[in-house]
Amino acid sequence: MAVRRLDPILVDRIAAGEVVERPASVVRELVENALDAGASRIDVAIEAGGRRLIRVSDDGGGMSADDLALAVERHATSKIPDGDLTAIATLGFRGEALPSIGAVAALTLTTRREADAHGWRLAVIAGEKGEPTPAGRMRGTQVEVRDLFFATPARLKFLKSERAEAQAAADSVRRLAMAHPQTRFSFAGEGAAGFDWLATEGDDATATARRIAQAMGAEFDANALTLEAEREGLRLSGRIGLPTHHRANALAQYVFVNGRPVRDRLLAGAIRAAYADYLPGDRHPALALFLACDPRLVDVNVHPAKAEVRFRDPGLIRGLVVGALKQTLGAALHRATTTGGDRLATLLERRTTAAAQPGLWSGAAPRPAVAAWDWRASPAAPAGFDERAEALPAHRYAGPPAPQADARAGAAPAEAEALAHPLGAARAQLHETYILAQTADGLVLVDQHAAHERLVYERLKRQRETTGVARQALLIPVVVEMPEDDVARLVEARAGLEGLGLSLERFGPGAVAVHETPALIRGDVAALVRDLAGTLAEDEADSRPLAAKLDHRLATIACHHSVRAGRKLSGEEMNALLREMEATPGAGQCNHGRPTYVELKLADLEKLFARR
Repeated sequence: MAVRRLDPILVDRIAAGEVVERPASVVRELVENALDAGASRIDVAIEAGGRRLIRVSDDGGGMSADDLALAVERHATSKIPDGDLTAIATLGFRGEALPSIGAVAALTLTTRREADAHGWRLAVIAGEKGEPTPAGRMRGTQVEVRDLFFATPARLKFLKSERAEAQAAADSVRRLAMAHPQTRFSFAGEGAAGFDWLATEGDDATATARRIAQAMGAEFDANALTLEAEREGLRLSGRIGLPTHHRANALAQYVFVNGRPVRDRLLAGAIRAAYADYLPGDRHPALALFLACDPRLVDVNVHPAKAEVRFRDPGLIRGLVVGALKQTLGAALHRATTTGGDRLATLLERRTTAAAQPGLWSGAAPRPAVAAWDWRASPAAPAGFDERAEALPAHRYAGPPAPQADARAGAAPAEAEALAHPLGAARAQLHETYILAQTADGLVLVDQHAAHERLVYERLKRQRETTGVARQALLIPVVVEMPEDDVARLVEARAGLEGLGLSLERFGPGAVAVHETPALIRGDVAALVRDLAGTLAEDEADSRPLAAKLDHRLATIACHHSVRAGRKLSGEEMNALLREMEATPGAGQCNHGRPTYVELKLADLEKLFARR
């Protein structure tokens, strides 16, 4: 078969397969063009998920008739004035978007420069370009795309539902709006929540913070930390969520490079590494990060959709991101998300309402009789209930006896100095598991095991990084029997385990003898060794650096051998735990990402009792 040159319209349709993947791709390209044109307001409207109509209007610089005719030609652009591809300072530059869109849809552009007496309109339908004609238009450009992919019907089969496509288009506009807070953005379309965000005032940092709050919500804003870092000409800024404000996926992670939203594996990996100490592997933080650098240090032309970038020095970028995130999270110390207290207040309010209205029952079935339920038979019966307490007369109360709380910490009034601490002064221990503390404006409920787990872990890490984990020799070695595979793993990792304070050796077939353990640990040595064997088995398929694997093993040690629920603590011990939490990085969550405490404000308590 002879070689032939493809038809120009067919070439444009092939290019559209790379540039115009879905309606959201069209929206992104058109909004980027509006931003590059200097628009201070951008309005986006779609119908049928973008298949029937996409309209993007702006008040940018506009175009002349000659520029309009050239804008829909392949490889025509105004965004590389000197032809230098190594220093791209604009958002869109490939020169393929408009002709590619016009090749698969009905494209209409209406534009006007402020100095012109009237505007111009140009239509491109399935690749057939018309001529510019005079049209009425205020300053700026309006682009309408109708019947997307009507010229290539096969592409329609690969689109998702109208709702899914509308949400993807809204997300594209949202991401660009976050990076350009000085521009007003509006979005309207069926199947996705619309918005109209006014341009934010103030300096760049203030304006960006306000726009992030608009895009990610008030709950994120209340549980986020401000990040600012610079290194070797790179500047990283943004807002990062507390570890306890985590999500099931990474959709709430917004990353920008020189104002361009990207989904970069290097940056995603750096974020995951920075939060590894605070979150389990199946949870993801919420954040918005903005990286600014010399355009010559990043290649934005490595992906047709401009969703990926490539850095000249990826090690420098990764080090900046990981270091800045860890430093910011560490500076937050014990701070945890506010949603824990909100959930507690909501739960208490519901139960209070149900108790006050015996006839109120939210279930579909009739409310079960309380007298027919034996609470002692429940597997979840709390250990804090004392059956020996004097029971109330049966006709007055048919439920369990009142719970017993160890109130030794609250025998004397709390000092004002203690109440001024962020976590307040310990007042009681509930069910030998939770510490109840009083603050100046509310109360705090602490999970003593989760809190001590984090404290022990951080101490072990500090020791490992400085003098090495302190060890204590056992008077009699502990022999632990286990499968031969686990024994082999432990013996092979013996040198590394000694750095963690654990000294052991093989003791015949299927057993190891433990001679030394970490000095901070008090607990079942055999259980500790078996836990570490399981961790080593997990590490075989783990590609993380050695330091991260060592921290994982330290977390295992801290988790299984900290203060357990059910242990009585004195008032001094409880207050000492609270003070150490306030001074320890990451003390607001345990090693698994769960909160170590919840806080309830006095105002919430007053609402429960109808005082306000």
